[in-house]
Amino acid sequence: MFAIGPAAPIRLERSNNTQIQAQFKNTGHVHGRPGRLGTKVARETDVLTLLLPPVVPVKENDRAITGLVMLGHALVHTYELSLPLLILVWAEVFPAVTIPGVGAFQTTPFVLGAVLTVGYAPFGLGAVPGGVLADRFGSQRLIVACLAGMGLSFAMVAVAPTLLTVAIALLGWGLAASVYHPSGLALISKGADARGAVFAYHGMAGNVGIAVGPLLTAVLLFLTGDWRLVAAGLAGPALLGAVLATRMELDEGARATPADGGRTETALTGGFVADSKRLFGSLFALAFVLSMFSGVYYRGVLTFLPDLLSTFEQLEPISVSGAPRSLQPDQYVYSGLLMVGVLGQYVGGRLTDKLTVTLPLAAGYGVLSVIALLFLPVATHSLAGLAVAGALLGFFLFMIQPLYQATIAEYTPSSLRGLSYGYTYTSVFGVGALGGTLAGATLTYGTQRLLFLLLAGFAAGAMGLAAVLFRRGQAAA
Repeated sequence: MFAIGPAAPIRLERSNNTQIQAQFKNTGHVHGRPGRLGTKVARETDVLTLLLPPVVPVKENDRAITGLVMLGHALVHTYELSLPLLILVWAEVFPAVTIPGVGAFQTTPFVLGAVLTVGYAPFGLGAVPGGVLADRFGSQRLIVACLAGMGLSFAMVAVAPTLLTVAIALLGWGLAASVYHPSGLALISKGADARGAVFAYHGMAGNVGIAVGPLLTAVLLFLTGDWRLVAAGLAGPALLGAVLATRMELDEGARATPADGGRTETALTGGFVADSKRLFGSLFALAFVLSMFSGVYYRGVLTFLPDLLSTFEQLEPISVSGAPRSLQPDQYVYSGLLMVGVLGQYVGGRLTDKLTVTLPLAAGYGVLSVIALLFLPVATHSLAGLAVAGALLGFFLFMIQPLYQATIAEYTPSSLRGLSYGYTYTSVFGVGALGGTLAGATLTYGTQRLLFLLLAGFAAGAMGLAAVLFRRGQAAA
């Protein structure tokens, strides 16, 4: 995702020599030239093979990279979307929160939203520094640190004695998770031979985490009735994943070329301010604000959606004989909504190949604005209305994600692509984390209808910006 290191050309040359040697052994020719030239090249590559460490075979390297990024991406989103289910329990077990030197506060939706913001904000704000760290220390090391940090953070959540301690643990989770996206995307772009296929598998794994994570959390809460056991159980996969990630052998720079960035770490650091000015002096500034509005909508609607659904008459808890906890239909509706989002992401991805991306993007935000205005009247009317409203919300909420990601690529130069995506993740997940606090404050001091009215406004603002970008693009063409 960010600039390649200075060692990349060496790795590329070594890989090419290995390919030449394999070609010579199979055909006796190099680039179609027989005879003594082929023999000479073979002798040279034999020497290089002795001097340089062995290269992981291309297919094997792609498999290793695919496995690592799928593991990391799935777990990041598993934890991210399990938290809205856990705050329902925290509201019951932590009726108040005490901040030393400040005082005690009743645990309201506003307080819970602020607690989640403490975790979600660094998840996005750490994207740009995470990319710099990936360039300096390597993507694999950063992904290992990410997995270990997330696992330890959830282990801390499991033993947290107060809501304040929970907030501190979530801060650790956010910092650890923030390095994943720049590290994982950089690893794919610089190390994978079949980049398109690996990117596809990477996206699929994230979708699995989005869909399965909340469902797993809901099932574990129902079976155990103990949120601490659930948090401890969720810590296990990340800690195990960190151990497995350290044992993977891969070549991070196997496919790195000057076209992937073409700048060294020193150049990246020295040109950071100038490159940032260049980005925000272009249409990227509009795309940045658009992604920020998108992030506020995303976090604002999902943070308290399980809590909101629990107030619907058609989703009353169901007592199950012998179970430690009643069955919570709202949690499963929430999980189903996210599963529909997987289909939305697929459709949005296909649309990026078919249309000018800003056109369906504007339409998608327009639909989300309408959904926000109609969600409560439709969803509270009947179970069928809830199913339709929930499915539409999940579909369009995730359909726009590949569209605005493609928009960023369209309105930024390739040499600044890494930096642009760093800023994008900062706006979507960092600034967008304020959506959780906004939602909590609105539900505490206002109403559910006011919350959805505000969310409709953010979606309408994003629609307007997408329309401006579309007109600018048409004018430029």
